[in-house]
Amino acid sequence: MRLSEPELRVWLAFLSAQHSLLTSLDGELQREHGISLPYYEVLLFLSRAPDRRMRMAELARSVLLSPSGLTRLVDRMVADGTVERLPCPGDARAANAHLTDKGFAKLRRAARTHVRGIREHFLDRLDEDQREGFRCTLERLTS
Repeated sequence: MRLSEPELRVWLAFLSAQHSLLTSLDGELQREHGISLPYYEVLLFLSRAPDRRMRMAELARSVLLSPSGLTRLVDRMVADGTVERLPCPGDARAANAHLTDKGFAKLRRAARTHVRGIREHFLDRLDEDQREGFRCTLERLTS
């Protein structure tokens, strides 16, 4: 079974837009702060978690990385001093990632770049009705 031409066009447009947006946002974070988009996302998710900590497995699901991919990224972040690994109370096999003060400060600096990029490459290209329609579409796809 094949996609119709209109179906294929919308799917390819989605893939192209996603790739373009993520590449632009990642490039800006790399150039201005020396961090990747996944690095930024880890900082962001940890900053929003209670006590700025999350179990590694939960964090991997949040940032859409494999457990081994997250482990490698967190290893780099620990070396940078932006994240620390802490034991998980009640489960000696698990570890928590904890956002350090240095990591929180890095997030705050990088957030200006990231928010600017989201506005420039995405939000400013849509009017209010398009934004609302797009939000509804995305929520429908993820429910």
